[in-house]
Amino acid sequence: MSAVQARAEVRPSPEVEEVVEEAVAQKAIACSEAEGWEIAWQVHNTGKAVVKIGPEAECVRVGNILASIGLIVTVVQS
Repeated sequence: MSAVQARAEVRPSPEVEEVVEEAVAQKAIACSEAEGWEIAWQVHNTGKAVVKIGPEAECVRVGNILASIGLIVTVVQS
């Protein structure tokens, strides 16, 4: 199994682009809006969060999507 860990940089003000990025991230990791907020809170407070655990190919796919919207992503084997 592998895990995807994402980190985000803090931006000064929300913009339309951020809303689109949030929707893309939520779809990529297949989570509910509530789970997405929990992950965002964890990233905000600790600087990182594990967002997906699964087969390596799936984690790499998700990691690539998250990286494409500007998140810093690490895929690790567990």
